[in-house]
Amino acid sequence: MGDWKIREPRSPNHRPTKGFRRPAEGFTELTLAPGAASRASALALRNTLDVNTGTAVLEHVIRHAEADPGRPAVTDGERMLSYRDLLERVAATRNALLSRDVRTGDVVAAAGPRSAGTPVVFLALESVGACYLPIDLDWPEERARDVLERSRAVLLLDYSDTDGAARAACSAAAAQRIPALRLQVESAPGELLAPNARDHSHESRYTIFTSGSTGRPKGAVVEHQGMLNHLWAKAGDLSLGPDDAVAFTAPLAFVISIWQMLAPLLVGGRIAVVNDTAMHFPRGLITALDAADVTVVELVPTVVGRLVDEVQRLGGGSLKRLRRLVSTGEELHPSVAARVHEALPHVSVVNAYGLTECSDDVAHHLVTHADLQRSRLPVGSPVVNTTLYLLIHGADGTWRAAEPGEIGELFVGGAGVGLGYRSDPDTTGRAFFRDPFDPASPTGRLYRTGDLARFDEGLVYYLGRGDRQVKVAGVRMELGEIEAVLSRHPGIDKCAVTVSGGAGPGELVAHYCLRGPASPEELQQTLSAALPLPMVPRRWKEWDALPLTHNGKIDHRSLRAAATTRKEAR
Repeated sequence: MGDWKIREPRSPNHRPTKGFRRPAEGFTELTLAPGAASRASALALRNTLDVNTGTAVLEHVIRHAEADPGRPAVTDGERMLSYRDLLERVAATRNALLSRDVRTGDVVAAAGPRSAGTPVVFLALESVGACYLPIDLDWPEERARDVLERSRAVLLLDYSDTDGAARAACSAAAAQRIPALRLQVESAPGELLAPNARDHSHESRYTIFTSGSTGRPKGAVVEHQGMLNHLWAKAGDLSLGPDDAVAFTAPLAFVISIWQMLAPLLVGGRIAVVNDTAMHFPRGLITALDAADVTVVELVPTVVGRLVDEVQRLGGGSLKRLRRLVSTGEELHPSVAARVHEALPHVSVVNAYGLTECSDDVAHHLVTHADLQRSRLPVGSPVVNTTLYLLIHGADGTWRAAEPGEIGELFVGGAGVGLGYRSDPDTTGRAFFRDPFDPASPTGRLYRTGDLARFDEGLVYYLGRGDRQVKVAGVRMELGEIEAVLSRHPGIDKCAVTVSGGAGPGELVAHYCLRGPASPEELQQTLSAALPLPMVPRRWKEWDALPLTHNGKIDHRSLRAAATTRKEAR
């Protein structure tokens, strides 16, 4: 076997590491009321376990490849990669990266479909100490260009399987003078990698860009230790083992894609790629899960409901291998969980709550039959090496602990808290703080979620956003970002975006008044050119003047109420 050697960083001032802070140095101090630190710590929910978060995922792949080279590691339709096949392809991709002088700390953008090639690319980047940045093939060129600029990527890796599929990303890279490498994810026969004892804990492992309130996306940077801690949390709480097949269903720019393609590899299990076509239709999804003998799948509640409806229409006999269904992305209602229990009694439902900035999920809850009688399901207790705090912001500007039964704002401490937002110190300073509660914290950092919650008997209950960041169809977004883009249209005078209420799934509603001619179709095209499709409203309401509150601000409550009574364009 060849040696797996990872190059040292170029220097402490190496260009790609700028734009965010390391450990807790330079982070904002949280202003606490007298006695708040000890009280908040006493009431916090915590889960501590000794976990090795410094090893590379690739080391586990190597171990499984040595023990059982032919064991399936990835299935993608009719295609199967064994652990040895996977390792050979990682070696070849690593060589391609080294030929382009990719080094520790570099940010490398990756554009390709959810496929067997995705974990290959990720593991190759991990092997050289680089930071993975997924670029969604469906992003408009403007957004891809902005993400590449803010990330300071040194290379665009195009591993798409169809010529032209990554055209927008490649054009964006060319505009930023970022070199592109067209990669065919093939093996290097006979060439493997040997284990390496390097501690990867504080390497920047990946960057995921999420919606930002300023009209520009913000890139959350996650350390290797946070990622690996979350992978072990998933492996432990879902009891993953070598006989499991985890469905790889998530869009690559969504943080849950990380654990779906990596956690199975820790335990010698299998990644089962589910393509976009199957994800669009419940029967197609069921067929894909059954064909791949999937045992664990993660879906947003909307898709869970459709899946269960289809299982019931088919009359049983489906998803017999499935044993765990993880719900994430938006609130799981008890009625939906009850339908899963009824239609799939052999399947356990896990309610998960997480944040991109904190390495994904920070709480898990195994839904019980008793939970189904509640008006709201808990999101659970903290995952390993995570501490959850509930604080209330006082009129004097200080924070105090939320007492038992009080609703407060959720803060996260522990191994999963990320490094902040790339090239955005101001936004980082408003969300990330030095941890004043736990001097032994592995990161020394605290993240302000903006979510309201309450603690009850050791469980967390999520109660919604404390600001205007929302989740629609499982996608987290800032309404202000949509408004900022829409307001750029020359025909727009004022605009606001709300989420419709009612019993059904929430929908984005765009409210606007004009100062020049513009049709809803034209406005929709403006947003489609700059934003991902889930962030483009389908409902449009034109007003003579937007309603205002007494202090002159747009009255979003009135807009939401009017969304159910006024006629709108679609």
